[in-house]
Amino acid sequence: MKEQRVKGWWLIRLALTIIGKKGLAELRKTSQNAKQSQEKALRAFLNTSKGTVYGKEHDFTAILEAKTPEELFKSFQKQVPVNDYEGLRPYVERHKNGEAGVLFPGKPKMYATTSGTTKEPKWIPITEQYYQEVYKKSNQLWFYTMIMNKPKTFYGKTLSIVGKAIEGAAPDGTVYGSLGGISQRDIPNFMKVLYPSPAAVFHITDYKARYYAIMRMAIEVDVTLILTANPSTLVEMQVNANEFFNEYVKDIENGTLNEHLLIPDEIRSELAPWFKPNPKRAEELRQLKVRFGTVLPKHYWPHMQVVNVWMCGNTSIYLEKVRNSFPEQTVFHEMGYMATECKAGLVLKSNTLDTVPLGNKTYFEFIHESDLDNQAPRIYQLWEVKKGERYCPVVTTSAGLYRYNMNDLVEITGFYNEYPLFKFIQKVNGTISLTGEKLHERQFIEAVTTCSHELGLPFNFFVGFASVEKSNYRFYYEFTDQTVSQTRAEEFTKVVDERLKAYNPEYQTKRESNRIKAPDTSLLVKDSFEQFKAACIDLGYRDGQFKLNLLMQDEKRQEMFEELVKK
Repeated sequence: MKEQRVKGWWLIRLALTIIGKKGLAELRKTSQNAKQSQEKALRAFLNTSKGTVYGKEHDFTAILEAKTPEELFKSFQKQVPVNDYEGLRPYVERHKNGEAGVLFPGKPKMYATTSGTTKEPKWIPITEQYYQEVYKKSNQLWFYTMIMNKPKTFYGKTLSIVGKAIEGAAPDGTVYGSLGGISQRDIPNFMKVLYPSPAAVFHITDYKARYYAIMRMAIEVDVTLILTANPSTLVEMQVNANEFFNEYVKDIENGTLNEHLLIPDEIRSELAPWFKPNPKRAEELRQLKVRFGTVLPKHYWPHMQVVNVWMCGNTSIYLEKVRNSFPEQTVFHEMGYMATECKAGLVLKSNTLDTVPLGNKTYFEFIHESDLDNQAPRIYQLWEVKKGERYCPVVTTSAGLYRYNMNDLVEITGFYNEYPLFKFIQKVNGTISLTGEKLHERQFIEAVTTCSHELGLPFNFFVGFASVEKSNYRFYYEFTDQTVSQTRAEEFTKVVDERLKAYNPEYQTKRESNRIKAPDTSLLVKDSFEQFKAACIDLGYRDGQFKLNLLMQDEKRQEMFEELVKK
């Protein structure tokens, strides 16, 4: 495929460069005095919300009387407890039912929903201020970082996988949906030429049909940038491409969309104007199939510049499955430490994992990992954390989250002036403790991957679950070689078990005392992860939010994997 530059590519690059340079200059300036930036941010949040229900209950006015930054931070800690979502849920419910001025002045612009620790989802309020200052401005800088690293990033099309912008409404009519979808919807008109498909494709309910439509439209054009938070989506794209490549070619040749797919007529009508017969591209794709057999992104997107995904924590497992499928010049850009509750910062350099916090837009506190079980842990400020140490972030935002425990473990990797750089390690609940062993997800991942290399048993996927009832763990494997026997898999588990004992002295002690029984073993069917994810999305999960810890204590998810065990 010859390079196909999008119309107005030079204007897109120029505009993003001008706006991005301004944003980068602001970040550099605020990072030179972290204490001052954090004080200014916190005072602004408290001053804005001092007249709200929450602000009055926690006496924000009195906190603001502090004369020094140290007094301000200390008073804030005294007056406001560290919160989880359940502590804030009653206030959010009041907003949802139409009450204004509860957590912040007025009502939210929208809600972003995500799974919670209970059966009820979290409804995260997004204020207009938070959307404009954090999402919109940081996205502009985010795009500029890609241009800094790869100047040709926006020469071709951008394949962006997001959720539905609007999914429904709260009782008072305030909408809820995907922040990614909203952000994509609201980009400037001159940038909309970048997308190879309309937002209607994200409204296709059927999982396989949605991926088919996305890939059928994207594979026809020259894509130079992929934006999708979870690298498991890249795996899904490739699986779909391998399964339906010949159908793509027919559709591209005829300007159609497979009539057998479960796509509602109204969505087909919205997509129809995007299709035109393209026999030239169809023939190119046919020749790629003849030449390579299995056709990969590096074949049909040879000019790919940037793939922007999460690369930290357990997501690296999925990224490694497809990394070599892309052209050599492609760089992988970490999405950065972010969650539905908080877009904490962004990564400035490709092929690194270092998030620079937006210290002028979010107030950060940190709890050291060694202090997580303490009822009154020491609180570290943004400039007090140390390189190489791990902490749990606690954030305060302009969207009504006050001292919100992110329940994540991040590692400090260095500094950007006075702002610490950090990378995501795992959820704090990625640590399982049946009888005090505190087995980390990372230990489990390392044990399985190491044993895989040592024993010459490559895998496509694995996951582990803890059982309180049996007082043991069950490990599920999908080996690349589907002929691996149950006996061989059980021998593999014994080696993993010994590795875990070596990694974790408490696990060793509990195993040797039989307080933790020997782990059980199950073999999974082919494409088990893909089938599990499809089932979750059918239950209402959004692609971009889909996250899976590889070590869990979760009976419902374990039951879903039991359905995928070889019979």
